[in-house]
Amino acid sequence: MRDKSMNILLIEDDEVDIMNVERAFKRINLTNPLYIARDGVEALAMLRGQNGKAIVPWPRLILLDINMPRMNGIEFLHEIRQDPTLKMITVIVLTTSNEERDVVAAYQFNVAGYIIKPVSFEEFVKTLGALDHYWTLSEMP
Repeated sequence: MRDKSMNILLIEDDEVDIMNVERAFKRINLTNPLYIARDGVEALAMLRGQNGKAIVPWPRLILLDINMPRMNGIEFLHEIRQDPTLKMITVIVLTTSNEERDVVAAYQFNVAGYIIKPVSFEEFVKTLGALDHYWTLSEMP
């Protein structure tokens, strides 16, 4: 994720989790632009350029929570995977849900990973650092 022009979209409704992601990004010196949507409806509007909330260029990575109001993560995955212009965006689930049905459903929509949020902030920083390392080594279209 060291490509500074690579936008990241975080879809998360919990303010503490949003702050933890922002703090963790700072701790690992990740300076990619981070956009935040509070649920799947807001995220779709941002991705589709509705309501004056367009992300330009589109994010190359989405960090997605599962349990959210209005449109949860699984419903969001269903929507973007049916959209020919959005279906190729890489999605990693970052959630507290360890329900087997959520894990199975997410992978059925071709997520790149399913990560259970660690309880401690230090573990969270390590998790996002590992994610950054992975994307730094990966070939991205």
